[in-house]
Amino acid sequence: MARKLFGTDGVRGVAGEVLTAELALGLGRAATEELRSDHSPQVLVIRDTRESGQMLESAIAAGVTSAGGDVLLGGILPTPAAPLLIARYGFDVAAVISASHNPYRDNGIKLFGPDGNKLADEIELNIERRLEAGGGAGGSDRIGHVRALHGTLDDYLRELHQRFGDLDLSGLDVLLDCANGATYRAAPEIFRRLGARVTTIADQPDGRNINDGVGSTHVEALGRAVVAGSHDIGFAFDGDGDRVLAVDRNGAVVDGDELIALAALHLRESGRLPGNGVVVTVMTNYGFHVAMEQAGIEVAVTGVGDRYVLEEMRKRGWALGGEQSGHVIEMGFNATGDGIASALLTLEALRRADLAERAAMEKLPQRLVNVPVDDRDAAMASPDLLQAADEANSALEGRGRVLVRPSGTEQLVRVMVEAPTAEEAESVCDSLVAIVQSA
Repeated sequence: MARKLFGTDGVRGVAGEVLTAELALGLGRAATEELRSDHSPQVLVIRDTRESGQMLESAIAAGVTSAGGDVLLGGILPTPAAPLLIARYGFDVAAVISASHNPYRDNGIKLFGPDGNKLADEIELNIERRLEAGGGAGGSDRIGHVRALHGTLDDYLRELHQRFGDLDLSGLDVLLDCANGATYRAAPEIFRRLGARVTTIADQPDGRNINDGVGSTHVEALGRAVVAGSHDIGFAFDGDGDRVLAVDRNGAVVDGDELIALAALHLRESGRLPGNGVVVTVMTNYGFHVAMEQAGIEVAVTGVGDRYVLEEMRKRGWALGGEQSGHVIEMGFNATGDGIASALLTLEALRRADLAERAAMEKLPQRLVNVPVDDRDAAMASPDLLQAADEANSALEGRGRVLVRPSGTEQLVRVMVEAPTAEEAESVCDSLVAIVQSA
């Protein structure tokens, strides 16, 4: 039986329509029942800045307490604070209310277990089964309690400072785009504590402006601001703070591939890259693979999604992995993507060098087109498309690659081509897009 509610990053949808208070209450109750052991579960709840967050927070708390669990409200915090607080306080579950980089009308609920990892697929499936069987309705022998957990922001900042306290950022002029999201307090504070001169944008959340033309999905605005203000470097976080992209002093965007390459070379040199390997996804630029091969670092590839990256890292016992979108997981600090920690790791890797002079990898020109289709599975089964993709990959072997894959959530086929020149990438991509459209 496949999961219906849970995607690769929890339950997500338009708040009040798909993700209703009733559904959040049911999820809180069903998760508490599923994870209950010999004591009353202690459940941490944190959220980002969306206006629907308080409604869903209250609903989850009602569901948890109706099943006999106790709720600790941690307030507005980046998602990566959840596993760190689980480890610090010994929580049984953490619920994070956020839709990451999505617009404000969306929201989501993702659950972390007592080990600090997102819940396994089979546990999420069991929670769904409990919901279908009536989870969320009825009472419990014990009604739990709800209380505020004070000092959670300081706890998170303390963890960051403990890991990066030796990083001296004095004299560094940094511009931070907080996406009007969950990093708006934590990111500027830790950079200041480490000595940087900090300027912030998108740090005035009003419940509706999260990710609105700002943050890691709109990083071009940060690039313009870095150049206009003559800043040394810029970092753009997403709404829940689990990813980051960088901008150099010239306004050039540095994506997750380059950040991971910088981190891999740095951690290997400092003896903190167990297994001498790194995990990335199928979307990672071909130039990354070339650079790692030249450096003698092994690369493992997974499907898109940070949970799959983390699964492969754990399987291999490796400490570094991530995605082009800016999810970077460094197990030496946190078992999930942490945008603030990734930004600090980037500066640690640069050793006060200029990001504009980076040389960790050479990106190949990439063209990505999302092609709307009536039936993505039928389009992907087209013999003409399969043959054309194989022929294009053969022609680019050793110089680039072609990736044609269906969207996991929409009726789209994604066509990506990487080639030595932008012209060749565009030409090959256009021909494949035309075949998808005809199929």
